[in-house]
Amino acid sequence: MVQVRLSQMLAGQSGQVAELKGQADICQRLLEMGITRGITLEVVRFAPLGDPIDIKLRGYHLSLRRKEAEAILIQT
Repeated sequence: MVQVRLSQMLAGQSGQVAELKGQADICQRLLEMGITRGITLEVVRFAPLGDPIDIKLRGYHLSLRRKEAEAILIQT
């Protein structure tokens, strides 16, 4: 399996969270939003300028800034 950063994925792609890698405060915020290892998420769309990114996980939509999405490694 290949690991890519969430910020590098295209709309419509999905995968499982493999790891959170980045600044401690950003990783803590992601954990509080429900982004944990092993969950499946899908990239729904990007804002016109590419920031923020709309993702779907655990039955709800979440918007992340590109800097936050760079901290999430996804297995595809």
